[in-house]
Amino acid sequence: MTPWAVRHRQPGSRRRPCLVWLHGLLGSGDDWLPVLPYFAGWPQVTLDLPGHGDSAALPPQPFAALSTALSQTLRALDIGEYIAIGYSLGGRIALYHACHGQDPFLRGVFVEGAHPGLTEATARRQRLRHDTAWARRFAGEPLTTVLADWYRQPVFSDLTPSQRAEVIRLRAGNRGASVAAMLIAGSLGRQPDLLAPLRRLLLPFGYLCGAQDAKFSALAEQAGLPWWPVAAAGHNAHRGNPRAFAERLHSLLAPFE
Repeated sequence: MTPWAVRHRQPGSRRRPCLVWLHGLLGSGDDWLPVLPYFAGWPQVTLDLPGHGDSAALPPQPFAALSTALSQTLRALDIGEYIAIGYSLGGRIALYHACHGQDPFLRGVFVEGAHPGLTEATARRQRLRHDTAWARRFAGEPLTTVLADWYRQPVFSDLTPSQRAEVIRLRAGNRGASVAAMLIAGSLGRQPDLLAPLRRLLLPFGYLCGAQDAKFSALAEQAGLPWWPVAAAGHNAHRGNPRAFAERLHSLLAPFE
């Protein structure tokens, strides 16, 4: 498998695991730039997922193959022990990787606004139909038109008009067809239900969620996940309040200091 592209990499103390940052749909490794300075002294790497950024030409793959590709990418970079940190789609890949990836170098997993999986087959089919409809739009319509509707979904309701316009501007450089393909491959409708394996997980695990993200706060609460709210932030908490997000994550990383 072709390794994923590295967007940013910084050295740090060899006593600490490397922080591996995985972005969400429509993003890139640049999405973590507001957060990285808070972790000076930690080795860090941000990656571009297939279909995104400098990995835009890489074909999307099922979750098992994405997990394998993540391990192979880190081996190619000569990264040993590491902690996976992911937002949304990147968080769901991280969760799958922790539960099923069997990577002996993984030391912990911390995610932000990442769904652990749907329990009912009917719900998975409905979600796949939902994502397929969006994928058709991403592949066939002007990207800015689709993004204007995408960021009006309820989960992004915390965005002000100016914030929405800025996010659309940042995301407009994506390839619509590549995003569409990754949306289908990484659909929540194709993701296994990870709740049971997460409850058996022996690795350190934490779930961060914007305090204004009602949907995912309720989801974490109902699922009984170990979760921590990020003050004054919505679904994309690390963008909405980088300092508060970093403080929460630092507290979870304290055992690795």
